[in-house]
Amino acid sequence: MPIFKRDDVELYYEEHGAGFPVLLIAPGGMRSSVSFWERTPWNPIEQLRPRYRVIAMDQRNAGKSVAPIRATDSWPVYTADQLALLDHLGVDRFHVAGMCIGGPYIMGLIEKAPRRVVSGVVFQTIGLDGNREAFYEMFDSWANELKPSRPEVSDATLESFKHTMYGGEFLFNVSRDFVSRCQTPLLVLLGNDLHHPASSSRELAALAPNATLIEKWKEPEHQAAAKKAVEEFLARHTPR
Repeated sequence: MPIFKRDDVELYYEEHGAGFPVLLIAPGGMRSSVSFWERTPWNPIEQLRPRYRVIAMDQRNAGKSVAPIRATDSWPVYTADQLALLDHLGVDRFHVAGMCIGGPYIMGLIEKAPRRVVSGVVFQTIGLDGNREAFYEMFDSWANELKPSRPEVSDATLESFKHTMYGGEFLFNVSRDFVSRCQTPLLVLLGNDLHHPASSSRELAALAPNATLIEKWKEPEHQAAAKKAVEEFLARHTPR
């Protein structure tokens, strides 16, 4: 089982295929882990592995990955994990594709390392639209599952962590101003439910100068066209 150890963090990851690297950031909210790709409309690991080096990972304290939990933890610690794993694997420039919580993670990577992120595919990003309590409840559910095995983590620490993660605006971790200046090519696939409101996908696609929005992609009759759009987008932006 491949585990990358970084200080007091252990990150589980998988590699599939060969070619230009694609980092995959799974759905699942705080539980974001590789296994969640098996529950999505289609699995990008299977789709992309014939042409790309696909790197999928469990985020810290999800799936098989473990890390300390601190009151000051927030989006940047996840970005640091993701970049450190890529450094460990010898990856400089890469595509990134993510679903759900992967949307903010993608934008965090672009903000931190714009030269390295060649393009981003954003499947139904999470975002704020009258639904903050739903994110707090999702966090609490994850935290309550974790507590029996992590007695050293206090309720106060978890409460602080929750608010640093989901107390922000828009996509929680980047500003509208940043997105409006972001030159990285983005392919945005529309969300349509409580945690993935359509308004967040639409606003991301409208603000980002080099973004394209795909509205229909989940339904069986739209999947072939959406898959083709993803493949063509990645091929167009893969360095030669």
